[in-house]
Amino acid sequence: MMEVASTSTNNSENDYTISELNYVRETIETMNKFNQIEVLRILNKKNSKLLNENKNGVLINLSELDKSTIEQLQIYINYVNTQETSLKKAENQKEHYKNAFFND
Repeated sequence: MMEVASTSTNNSENDYTISELNYVRETIETMNKFNQIEVLRILNKKNSKLLNENKNGVLINLSELDKSTIEQLQIYINYVNTQETSLKKAENQKEHYKNAFFND
């Protein structure tokens, strides 16, 4: 499990608002374990000292991340969302074909 914090509005590292950081936090927290591991890989590249692991999982304070890292997280979030949308669309189409051709 991964917990993400977004405590301050702005800092010297990034200029994201609390609501923007909360969106990133909420999205990461609802991802499956595989995607959360990929997020940790992104974070570990430049920010390994900001990761705090305990028995409850890994804790991250997003407000301490630099702008480029948050941008990388947003790109990954968009990628995951696009993939999930494509998979849902394919599943719906598969279900439609199944119902149309095999349930008569």
